[in-house]
Amino acid sequence: MGLIPTVMSFLFGDNRNVIVETAQIFRENAENGAVRDASARNDSLTQLAAEFARPQRGLFDRMVDGLNRLPRPALALGTIWLFAMAMQDPERFAKGMEGLALVPEPLWWLMGAIVSFYFGARHQVKSQEFQRAIVQSLSVSKALQAPSARPADNPALSAWQAKNGE
Repeated sequence: MGLIPTVMSFLFGDNRNVIVETAQIFRENAENGAVRDASARNDSLTQLAAEFARPQRGLFDRMVDGLNRLPRPALALGTIWLFAMAMQDPERFAKGMEGLALVPEPLWWLMGAIVSFYFGARHQVKSQEFQRAIVQSLSVSKALQAPSARPADNPALSAWQAKNGE
């Protein structure tokens, strides 16, 4: 066996390429890096989706959620009712406001804390639901992404090629 076949066998024999293997020590293989990055992104999205996954909600959960929707409209409508009452029956409105003036200040602080915690918790729940919806839409859009169309699948390009004789 000659020198050249021996060197070629050493470099490229057994389905390996010593030059490429040596180059990959100093520079990352772009294709393998892209595969690893895509796999990492997919794993991250899968984990995030699992964190925000909700089990099927029962009747009790739906009823409690319905009750949780009542305080804000009740507060808004109650405030509007106070304005209407002040215009319709000023004496009764004045007596009601005098009654509110008799409420001790610590009770007002307690009421403020309860309302603040209620709306803060509600804001957090809505924020988490929003994040969950984003993760679900990302996973759906990722599943719906089709591989890019090949030139043969493009009707306009096929017509152009037929017209130009290619």
